[in-house]
Amino acid sequence: MHFENAERIRRTLIDRLERLQHAGVMQLPRGKAAVAAMPIDPEAPAVAADRPFADVAAVESTTIGQSGTGPAATRASRSNESTWTTAGTGGLFDSDRADAASDAMGKIPTLEILQQTVAGCTRCGELAAARTQTVFGVGDPAARLCFLGEAPGADEDRLGEPFVGRAGQLLTKIIEACRMKREDVYILNMIKCRPPGNRNPLPTELDNCRGYLERQFDLIKPEFICCLGAVAAQNLLNTTMSIGKLRGKIHQYRGAKVVCTYHPAFLLRSPSFKKETWEDMKLLMREMGVELG
Repeated sequence: MHFENAERIRRTLIDRLERLQHAGVMQLPRGKAAVAAMPIDPEAPAVAADRPFADVAAVESTTIGQSGTGPAATRASRSNESTWTTAGTGGLFDSDRADAASDAMGKIPTLEILQQTVAGCTRCGELAAARTQTVFGVGDPAARLCFLGEAPGADEDRLGEPFVGRAGQLLTKIIEACRMKREDVYILNMIKCRPPGNRNPLPTELDNCRGYLERQFDLIKPEFICCLGAVAAQNLLNTTMSIGKLRGKIHQYRGAKVVCTYHPAFLLRSPSFKKETWEDMKLLMREMGVELG
């Protein structure tokens, strides 16, 4: 199969699956008869009529669910979860067909493909119209540890990378104090576009971006997540507890251990809370097998 055809099918499938997911459909129908009954977008690129939809799903599963060489490939090979998933639901693709299509098409960097999809997202009209660019994430795609913030700011929107302003500089210092480098971890936000005036993300915006966030975690498969601030912690863990009550404990999220602490931007305004943040980092590092003293 030529790459151009695979890319055309991929884009068609993503559009159809997103429509199904928004409608609450979490399992693809099986068989040609069921597929024939599915609504078709007249503006979508054509897919060969003699091709079962499950075959197309296999192509998409390979495209966005398989890794290339290097650390990401090693991490991906540990699991068969190379499908687009949402919390508490099964995959939308047939993993057996994905394996077969993988042999035919080769490996494509999954985070890169997802990043391209995010770059074209217009689900949040206000954010899409005002952004300079989306801010996907940065770091080691096979990182054990992810740092999760709430949303990009002005510097992040301009440069396309999370945590690059003053708060990002402080986060880098925190990471280095934990005997790591910024490139050893993965840094991302709950949403991928800057809210106007750096306001907190709206519930609808968080919902619209949730699938992208979960897919990032599916691909990275971190063992640990550090939530930076109340917005990230409350929304990831689906709780209304304050950050003061969430910190100092180990939480769970889809198999990963989660530590919550204050956002670096808050620490810049209230440096007296740096001591508590350092205690949270020591807790996190102990769980990771690193003693900071």
